[in-house]
Amino acid sequence: MSTEETNPVSAPESAAVRDIAEVPAVEVITTAAVHLMSAAAVKCGLAEGPDAEELKDLDEARKLITGLAGLITAAAPEVGSQHAAPLRDGLRSLQLAFREASLIPDAPGQGPGEKYTGPVN
Repeated sequence: MSTEETNPVSAPESAAVRDIAEVPAVEVITTAAVHLMSAAAVKCGLAEGPDAEELKDLDEARKLITGLAGLITAAAPEVGSQHAAPLRDGLRSLQLAFREASLIPDAPGQGPGEKYTGPVN
């Protein structure tokens, strides 16, 4: 059997694997965090445009913010304070925006991601 028959990965897929292998872990982590932040901002109603309120979904925002908090908390020692500090600032801003957007505020320490970050004021 030839290598192509036993390993059906095509040339474009192989090139993609090589490309991702060249990306530093800190860049992958920060990119994932930025995507979570962007999605959470939209779900908190922070999108620009006339349909921002229609896109608001606090249940989804809570999930995204909690996932972001877990990622940042777990990754901070690995990515260093240079990268973690701005991510923490963005997370805190989202947590505060969520609190403002909520009709019934969560108790301190019970907001999205606060089990990882502690209460946000």
